[in-house]
Amino acid sequence: MAGPLSGPGPAARSDEPALVGLRCRISEPVAYAHGAEALARALGARLGTEPRFIGEIPADGPRRPHSDDLRDGRGCLLEAGGQVDDALSAGRFPILTHGDCSIAMGTLPALARLRPDARVLWLDAHADFNVPEESPSDWLGGMGLAGACGRWDPGLGLAAFEPDRLVLCGVRDLDEGEREALEHGPATVIGAALETLVFLANALDGAPVYVHVDPDVLDPSIWPCEFPAPDGLSFEKLYDLLEAVAGACEVIGLEVASYWAPADPGERAQLAKALVDALEPLLPAG
Repeated sequence: MAGPLSGPGPAARSDEPALVGLRCRISEPVAYAHGAEALARALGARLGTEPRFIGEIPADGPRRPHSDDLRDGRGCLLEAGGQVDDALSAGRFPILTHGDCSIAMGTLPALARLRPDARVLWLDAHADFNVPEESPSDWLGGMGLAGACGRWDPGLGLAAFEPDRLVLCGVRDLDEGEREALEHGPATVIGAALETLVFLANALDGAPVYVHVDPDVLDPSIWPCEFPAPDGLSFEKLYDLLEAVAGACEVIGLEVASYWAPADPGERAQLAKALVDALEPLLPAG
C-alpha cells in the first residue's frame, strides 16, 4: 500500500451514512440507472444499511440536446443537492449513487453552502468541463462539472462551487475547450502516474474533502465503460489513493456516478462489489 499523504490527519467525522440511490434520469441511457441501483445495493451490503432509492428505473431512449435533458432532469438535479444538504445538515455522511456525473450541478453547490472550507476531489477519466456553445456533442453529461463551477449557468438558481477548491485526478480524455479552460483556470489537474500522491497531498492541503468517483477513472481493461480511456487506474491504485486521502483529510461525503452497467445482473453485481472494495477507505465505519 502507498504511504499516507502528508498533512495534519483527519478530523472527526460522522460515521452515520446517508445512502441514497438516485434512479431518476438526467441525460444517461438506462444502463446507468441500473448501475446506480447495483452500486447502492453493494454499498448498503458493505455498510450494513438499506439504501433509500429515489425514482424508478426510467425507460431507455436516445441521447438528446442538453437543453432537453436539463429541463426534464431539473428535479433530479435539485433532489441530488437536497440529499447532500439534508445529510450534512444532520451531521451525517452523504453517499449518493447516480447514473450521471451531472448530479454535480446539484451536489457541489450544496456542499459549497454548507462546507465552504471543503475541497472536491474529482476522480474521472473525463473532466465534464464543457460549456454548451463549445461542446462537440451537446451532451449534458459532459457539462456537469462546468455548470457546478459556474463556467456556464444551468439555470438552477444555485451558487457555484469555486473552482480553486477543485482537484481533478485521473483525467485523461479532454475536449479542446475543456483543456484550455483547465490549463488557464484555478482548478488543479493531476494525472495517474506514480507521483500522483505527492501532487495530491499538495493540492488537498489537509482540507475537508468531498469525493466524486466516476468508475471510468479505472482502466478499461478492468472496468468496461461506454467511453473508454486507456491508462486508467487499477483497483489497487484507486484503493491506495483513497486510503491516503482518508488518512490525511476529513472525508465528508462521497458520490459515485456513471457506472455503465452490464446487461447481466450477476456481472453487474460482481463489478459493483469490486468497486466498493476499492472505495472501502472512504466508507464510514457504520
